Amino acid sequence: MGKIGNVTTVQEFILEGFPAVQHVGKPLFMVHLLLYLVSIMGSIVIVTITWSDHCLQTPMYFFLSNFSFLESCFITTVIPKLLAIFLSGMQTISFAACLTQTFFFLFLGSTCFFLLAVMSLDRYMAICNPLHYHNIMNMKVCFLLVLFCYLLGFILIIGLIIKVSQLSFCDFNVINHFFCDLGPLVHLSCSDTSTVESLSFLLSVVIILSSLTITIISYTHIITTIIHLPSAKERQKAFSTCSSHLIVLFLTYGSCVFIYVKPKQTDRLEANKEAALVNTVITPLLNPFIYTLRNKQVQKALRDALYRNKSMK
Repeated sequence: MGKIGNVTTVQEFILEGFPAVQHVGKPLFMVHLLLYLVSIMGSIVIVTITWSDHCLQTPMYFFLSNFSFLESCFITTVIPKLLAIFLSGMQTISFAACLTQTFFFLFLGSTCFFLLAVMSLDRYMAICNPLHYHNIMNMKVCFLLVLFCYLLGFILIIGLIIKVSQLSFCDFNVINHFFCDLGPLVHLSCSDTSTVESLSFLLSVVIILSSLTITIISYTHIITTIIHLPSAKERQKAFSTCSSHLIVLFLTYGSCVFIYVKPKQTDRLEANKEAALVNTVITPLLNPFIYTLRNKQVQKALRDALYRNKSMK
């Protein structure tokens, strides 16, 4: 703690984690470490195989490999601290480190949403406009779309973090969460947080609901087009390429809408903690399996890679 005048200012925070289950912290540490490593390894496999197999060097898999990389970075901003909490109990984090974690969590999360919307548009172009698809979605356009997602995420989040950094934090410094999420952090401030909360709500609507709207419109057109395909085999193939993406969308949007799309960020803090586990542990673990187990091209590429490795021995 530091003092400015008669006000005690917080120099570091304590991440409370899950005190109710801390007595089984070591087993939870092992479980979450395993889940984290599996998730990271799954993403590495997807990135490696999409860049090494020429059959997968298409816009869809270019976006998928970027999404997998982005998701690995996203969970790495959170999971190491969670593991430390399970292993050792409540963890201290400096004010600067807390703000940095909040920034990267929101920045990478926002970029993920924009990239999901781009992936939906890509599927829309491939299925609803197949004749023009390869001319429009060339690799240069794909690269620019991914870059735009990163830039837009950065621009939208950096202003919010600057606003949060200008808040005063006095006396109480225990964050009711396992990382520095926006809601629990703002809840500790002794300043007027109405501006920050209004800005946060506005950004949540813009980021989550705008990308969700683009996705819903894209998939409405996609489903309509698939239904009218003359061949049952064509319909099955089209549904197969889209079904994995739809599952990922459902898991991702569900928890994030619950946590962030609300006018007051300090509401439902305890429930948000459990929902955040879905967003940072469960969904990233499932995504690589959803994309690989439900996608015949990725399965074939994996089999070919394993066969090549065996042949080299």
